[in-house]
Amino acid sequence: TQAALAGGLKVIACIGEHLKEREAGRTSEVVLTQLKAIIDVVKADQWKDVVIAYEPVWAIGTGKVATTEQAQEVHAIIREFIEKNVSAEVAAGLRVLYGGSVTAENSNALYSCKDINGFLVGGASLKPDFLKIVSAGKL
Repeated sequence: TQAALAGGLKVIACIGEHLKEREAGRTSEVVLTQLKAIIDVVKADQWKDVVIAYEPVWAIGTGKVATTEQAQEVHAIIREFIEKNVSAEVAAGLRVLYGGSVTAENSNALYSCKDINGFLVGGASLKPDFLKIVSAGKL
């Protein structure tokens, strides 16, 4: 992360838990441990060049999707942790994306969540319905 930022690049840092971790109730612990590692290397003036993407590993390309409530809950935890450990200003301006099996069917509901600022789209970007995802929140 630091090498990319020092080299003038923008960073999309992906964090997320495996299914066993979610089922064991460890989502917050896992995600916040990953986020802490990012916070430890990003300087105060570099946050404008950082995007955090929550990608539950169990939902990537599996067709399993976090509910809107599950996704919002983790995004809120991320933003709250940034507020407490970096600053309220950084937390308010930070872009936090969702990247777990976003589809044309769930994109509007996900985009309506307070703490979800957009998506990191994988395989769905190759389908005609991708335009519906791009238009989420605008229809």
